[in-house]
Amino acid sequence: MTRPFTLTRLRKPRGESLPDHSHGAAQLTFAASGMVQVRTEDGVWLVPPQLAAWIPPGAPHRLDILTDADLWMIFWEPSAMACWMPGTFPARAFVSRVSPLLRSLLDAATAADPASERVELMVRLILHELTATEEAPTFLPRPTSAEARRVADLALADRRNELDLDTLARRAATSVRTASRRFPEETGMTLKAWRQRARILWAMTQLGQGQPIARVARDAGFASTAAFSHAFRQVTTVTPSAFLSPP
Repeated sequence: MTRPFTLTRLRKPRGESLPDHSHGAAQLTFAASGMVQVRTEDGVWLVPPQLAAWIPPGAPHRLDILTDADLWMIFWEPSAMACWMPGTFPARAFVSRVSPLLRSLLDAATAADPASERVELMVRLILHELTATEEAPTFLPRPTSAEARRVADLALADRRNELDLDTLARRAATSVRTASRRFPEETGMTLKAWRQRARILWAMTQLGQGQPIARVARDAGFASTAAFSHAFRQVTTVTPSAFLSPP
C-alpha cells in the first residue's frame, strides 16, 4: 500500500542549491545540523540547527545550503493534508522551533520503515505538534512596493547600519515618510526593526559558518560584543553563545 507521504534524510554540502520550484505536496525540512535558507515570494527564512521550515503545497520556493547540513524531510500529499491537517494549521510558510517531542517524532519517523502503521501515526502527530510550537523569528519579509524594495535592497547592502534613514530614502528615490509608512504596511515591521533583524540574520549565517562572535559583531557594525549579544537576544531570544550550542 502506498502511503500519502514521503520521508527522507539528506546530507547536503555547503553551497548546493535547489532552484525555484514548487510541488503539490506540503514539505517540512528540519535542520538536524547545519544551516539552510528558504526563499519564497514573501521573503527569506533562515533555518539554523534544530529549527524546521514548513512550505505549503504549491508555494514556489528555493533552498540554499549555507553550511554542510543534515536534513530530515517529510512530504505530505494532498490526500494526507485533506484528512490529517488540523483546523488551526497556518496556510502560509513558516519556520518553527522544534520541541523535544517533535524532534523525537521526526527522528523516529525519518529513520523507520515508512510502510509501517506506526510511522503513519507519527507523521499524523507531527502535523498536530507543529501547531503547538512557537514560530522562530528568522523570517525577513520582502516588501511589495517598488519604493520599499529599493530601500530594503540598500539596507541589506548596508549591514553595518551606517546609512541613516534620510540617506536610504534619498538613494531609493523616495521620501522618509513613504518608507516609514510602507514597511509596517507591507512587512508588519518598522524599518528600524526590519534593518535590525536583517543584521542579526546575517550575523547568524556568519556564526553558523564558524566565524568568531567578536568578529561577527564588528563586521555587523556593533560597537561591542555586549551590544551585539543584546541585540541578538532581542531578535532571537537567545545569546550568540546559546545559538551556537543548540540542545
